[in-house]
Amino acid sequence: MPSKTLSLKFTRAINAPPAEVYRAFTHATALRDWLCHAAQADARVGGRLYLWWGSRYYAMGEYTALAPGKKVAFTYRGKNEPEATRVQVTLAAKDSRRSPSGDGTLVTLTHSGLGAGAKWASMTRAVEHDWPEALENLQSVMETGVDLRVARLPRMGILVDNFNAEIAAQLGVPTKKGIRLAGTFEGMGAHASGLQKDDVMVSLAGRKVFDFPSLAKALRGHQAGGRVPVVFYRGKEKKTVKMELSKRPMPTPPATAAALAELARRNYAELDAAFAQRLEGVTEAEAGQRPAPNEWNVKELLAHFIACDRDLQSWIADMVNDNAVPDSLEFRPNVTIRLARIVERYPTLPALLEELKQSAAETVGLLAALPPEFVAHKHMYDRLASWMMQVVPSHLPDEHGEQFKATIEAARRA
Repeated sequence: MPSKTLSLKFTRAINAPPAEVYRAFTHATALRDWLCHAAQADARVGGRLYLWWGSRYYAMGEYTALAPGKKVAFTYRGKNEPEATRVQVTLAAKDSRRSPSGDGTLVTLTHSGLGAGAKWASMTRAVEHDWPEALENLQSVMETGVDLRVARLPRMGILVDNFNAEIAAQLGVPTKKGIRLAGTFEGMGAHASGLQKDDVMVSLAGRKVFDFPSLAKALRGHQAGGRVPVVFYRGKEKKTVKMELSKRPMPTPPATAAALAELARRNYAELDAAFAQRLEGVTEAEAGQRPAPNEWNVKELLAHFIACDRDLQSWIADMVNDNAVPDSLEFRPNVTIRLARIVERYPTLPALLEELKQSAAETVGLLAALPPEFVAHKHMYDRLASWMMQVVPSHLPDEHGEQFKATIEAARRA
């Protein structure tokens, strides 16, 4: 007789149309944005499905049934699991007043073929735990664009300083291993719990801490909003406090493509002013002087920003075409021979700055023309909006501000 197998069923009501939820199980980028960290999906019967997580767990299978907007089925075999199992997802349209279109979806996911006995126990527990958590995240991503895996990451709000035996003696701390605080951020958990500069943490959530890896290990399994005990020294005195782990700030993206385009236009205008200020008084000869043979000169730094905007437009186009895309831009703008060709085409500082303005104007125009169906894909639109809100404004001051300054100073010393 064949051995008995177990089927586990999970349901979730999602305020998104069935077609969007179907896409979340059949599109590589969409899968990555709620379920795993990397994915390949060939959405046809017999097509390959591959899922990978940062924990080094992976699963593979093939699609066995596809009915757009109604059903998805695939085989599933994870790393070190006894044999392949089966997953079937059925999608039933339901009226939803909270959904902009009025269309909601009742998702029913059945994971079957789970065997009995010790060799299946671990997988069965994982299925019971992981699918409800994943479906909750699917709902969040579909309805708000927020990936709970990121939003729930705990933060303490601390700055860390050096710590060794000599510093311990200076502070009067009776330990040589710990994490010394350089300060705390107001409004976050460490500050609210009373931690302050020169406190030395030795334990968090019951685990010893003495460096960043040990701190990350202690935070593992905890979510923002949770409370954990912190043991620390303030001078010779050993103290224990309860600290609430802070939430990660999640920027709210502009509601429309037009609003996103206007935000980008303002950011680019501020960047133009920042470039003009940094380049004030810089001669053409200085701008063409490399500080070292393998380092960019000022003109190549400007070319890097031009290349970034061109690649940003390509990235946006891939998303609008509903192609599978990486989380962020690849590092194509860092190819020096490419930057040299841009400088060759625009050989002067005014020409490079004008091309940079034109590239930005093209990006703003592209954002304004984003089709409504793309904006409705919250996980992709929000990725783009976050890039425009956070990465573009910080690119110059945070990543290249000191480089511009050092490059100009080196050119003037040459």
